[in-house]
Amino acid sequence: MILFTAPAFFAGLILSLSLIMAIGPQNAHVMRMGLLRQHLWLTIAVCIVADIALIATGVAGLAQLGGLSDKLLGAMTGAGALVLLLYGGQAMRRFLQPPPPPAPGASAAARLSRRQAVGLALALSVLNPHAWLDTAVVIGTASLAYAQPDNAVFGVGAAAGSLLWFSVLGLAMWGLGQRLHSPRIWRALDALVAVMMWGTALWLLAGLRA
Repeated sequence: MILFTAPAFFAGLILSLSLIMAIGPQNAHVMRMGLLRQHLWLTIAVCIVADIALIATGVAGLAQLGGLSDKLLGAMTGAGALVLLLYGGQAMRRFLQPPPPPAPGASAAARLSRRQAVGLALALSVLNPHAWLDTAVVIGTASLAYAQPDNAVFGVGAAAGSLLWFSVLGLAMWGLGQRLHSPRIWRALDALVAVMMWGTALWLLAGLRA
């Protein structure tokens, strides 16, 4: 049984929030799904579960093993950069070639299926090496500062940070989605998503060459 230890819990919570609050591909995707009001809570659930799985991996053993091997990290980085480049290209295409104006009351964007929404959220969570470094490696390594079972409490706090952040972000974007209907806003959001995804992909590829 894991005993609650407030210092370890809140240390994990604060570290998790500090890492996750930066606007990256995952957050930009959640923002877009919220503003479009498409499978938002399903997307958030997938992101939270993926984060918790990565945090558990780091706290349970990845940090003790010294992190990911160079070959595995390189393969994941290359795959993740490719995914980000592809999805960034899709967002930029929507920005450069916006769809025709929708009929009154219709959505401004093509609707994703539930399977597509889950797949996209998983790709931006699990195939993003930056997410692995933040959750599994950084949080996993930080948990070594605590002896058992406090290291597990630290991990629970980090998982709570992910749950808190995505829930708040989702509520904010859901509320804004009821008020924002301008095609210019959708194009600006697509441009932001494309820049964030391409920027992260280039940063990852630059790290491979370093």
